[in-house]
Amino acid sequence: MINPIARGARAVFGREAKRPDTAALLAALPVPVVLLDAENRFRFVNPGAEQFLGISVGQLAHLRLSDLVPPDNPIFLLIDQVRGADVTIADYDLTLESPRLHKEGITIQATPLPEEPGAVLLVFQDASAARALDRQLAFQGAARSVTGMAGILAHEVKNPLSGIRGAAQLLEASVGDADRELTVLIRDEADRIRALVERMDAFGEKPIERGGVNIHQVLDHVRKLAQSGFAARLRFHELYDPSLPPVWGNRDQLVQVVLNLVKNAAEAVVGAGSNAGEITLVTGFQHGVWVAVPGSGQRLHVPLVVTVRDNGPGIPEDIRRHLFEPFVTSKPSGSGLGLALVAKIVGDHGGLIEVESRPGRTEFRLHLPMRPEHLAGAESE
Repeated sequence: MINPIARGARAVFGREAKRPDTAALLAALPVPVVLLDAENRFRFVNPGAEQFLGISVGQLAHLRLSDLVPPDNPIFLLIDQVRGADVTIADYDLTLESPRLHKEGITIQATPLPEEPGAVLLVFQDASAARALDRQLAFQGAARSVTGMAGILAHEVKNPLSGIRGAAQLLEASVGDADRELTVLIRDEADRIRALVERMDAFGEKPIERGGVNIHQVLDHVRKLAQSGFAARLRFHELYDPSLPPVWGNRDQLVQVVLNLVKNAAEAVVGAGSNAGEITLVTGFQHGVWVAVPGSGQRLHVPLVVTVRDNGPGIPEDIRRHLFEPFVTSKPSGSGLGLALVAKIVGDHGGLIEVESRPGRTEFRLHLPMRPEHLAGAESE
């Protein structure tokens, strides 16, 4: 049975064209491809476009482009120019935003079809993965600076702190009540500084013990922890792809990453005073990019996507670009190391992390690697 989009595409391309070859070629392209008719109805979309738009082919068959983006969006001007001049035109760094769609930094190439007046073929290129990789490299550089600072602090601060704390304990036993409060204050502050140094020590360069990790078990474990504590009053939704292969990584570190993201999401929702706070955990498979694993000379495919989404107030624009840098935080009492450590762990795994945020919807997406084929084959022998 031919779906409505395929029937429309057949009408556009003509019955004498090699329809199976043309459809198969467009479907095999790794970039999103959309064919619009003269009234901007969807006549054909390839699987990449379905994933890009987040809408199934059956639904798109009944929609126009104006159902997805507002009519004042620059994409309509681009399409009109293509139809008017009958030439191929490309536009860059476009934003497609509506209640149903949110894409930034999109390149669109629009091409007319001479055999069908008014029909336009659109090819979308999402540069978000490349931008995320650039930011990831910057985050890793910042994390390395924290690593060096942590080494200095461990040597120059941690040992003296132990002496200060011990002296305070000795004084505590031989002073009056009024002075005893001061010794307790000294001891508590020494403990607080030591805890901060130990948190920074987590940025140290240590090799990762990897294995196949069931990411759904990690997510379920984090959800149970959250619901028994800091997110007890929030609703959780799970949208999992059960066919997802194992992540190539370290289970404990992945738990730490997801727990940090879920905790931040819960704090954002609760802090906004919402009585309908929700956190959604999503997994899926997406044709990603190949990323070099730092220090290994190895390249890993990162098609496994894990999303932590909340319906909180969103992240302030002024800190969004620096969110994963050390000591950047919107919390009055935060240290700004949690998300920096998340970025470091994901980077050490050879993965990517990116964030999209607007009022009512914030998403952190982790792009994680599969087990390398040569290792998977060796383990199955």
